[in-house]
Amino acid sequence: MKYIPQDKMLIDGYNVINAWSELVAIKDNLEYARDKLVDILSGYGFFQNYRIILVFDAHGVKGSDGCQQVINEFVKVVYTKEGETADSYIEKVVYDLMRRPDRGRVYVVTSDWAEQMVILGAGAYRISARELRTYVTQAQKNMQTGFSEHVLNYRRQELQYRLNKDIAKRLDEIRRDGKKE
Repeated sequence: MKYIPQDKMLIDGYNVINAWSELVAIKDNLEYARDKLVDILSGYGFFQNYRIILVFDAHGVKGSDGCQQVINEFVKVVYTKEGETADSYIEKVVYDLMRRPDRGRVYVVTSDWAEQMVILGAGAYRISARELRTYVTQAQKNMQTGFSEHVLNYRRQELQYRLNKDIAKRLDEIRRDGKKE
């Protein structure tokens, strides 16, 4: 059985792209900036155990029917339909989620003050785009530290460190004698 994270995080994608300096620097190629954000959030969602719904609005895109793309079990990308803003989509999903008893915690990432007030009124938690950047940066540091500690712990689990010193010495002698022959 596949584990699905219970806590949800809805993110206004363009709001984040316009708030993070590394994404602002590449937003001339909007597709690349979106892909970069998806990549960053995939690692973050996995590490923090969040189900992330990343929303990009197509409010001004003529004829857009909207679409959804499941990236992995932690990230889903939503492109809204023509005339629908990311804010209105997020509000609708938050209200639906807040009615469910099994919803877990619901977080919304946006720097739009009016949207934050609506989200708080619905009972969800709000995070600004800058705050999310801080959380992601800290999580990335923790991932690297955790990986480094795992590697160091793995080395400590070598056989020579788990054996009695006399036995380890005798096995080393046998190994050396075997190389002489």
